[in-house]
Amino acid sequence: MGARADRDEAYVLDLCDEYLGQSGLREHRFEWLRGDPGAGGRRATLPVDGYWPDLELVVEYRERQHDQPVAIFDKPEKLTISGVHRGKQRALYDRRRDTEIPAHGLRLAIIRPSNLDANNLGRLRRRNREADLAAIATILAPTPAANPDVPARNN
Repeated sequence: MGARADRDEAYVLDLCDEYLGQSGLREHRFEWLRGDPGAGGRRATLPVDGYWPDLELVVEYRERQHDQPVAIFDKPEKLTISGVHRGKQRALYDRRRDTEIPAHGLRLAIIRPSNLDANNLGRLRRRNREADLAAIATILAPTPAANPDVPARNN
C-alpha cells in the first residue's frame, strides 16, 4: 500500500474538504464512541474518517470490505476482542457509528466507492476529480432530500 496521502480514503476526504471549504479532522475520536471491552475491560475509542466540527458533520468512507467479505481484511481465522472475526467486528462497529453519531447530534455522511468513479474492485485509480467532486457535492448537500442515505442532523 502506498503512502497514506495516496490512499483512496485520503483522496475522498480531501475532496470533501474542497467541497466544504474547510479542512476536517482525520481519524477523529469521540469519547462517547467506543469499541467493545478488551482483556482489561478498557473500551478504546473508535475513529471516524473525517469530522468537520463547525458543520457538525462526520464523513465515513466505506470501502469494499465494509459491505462484502474480503479475507485479507476480515482475518476469519482470528477472533477479535468482540469474539468474532474482524469482518463481523467491522460491521458491528459500523452499525455503532451509524446510530451513535446521529444520536449525538451530528450528521453522518457515508461515501462508498460505488458513489464515485471506481473500478470493478472498488478502487479509485482513475481519480476522476471532477466527477468524484460532483458526486461528493450531492452526498454532502445540506438537505437530506438530496441524498436519502445521509441522515438529517438531529435538532
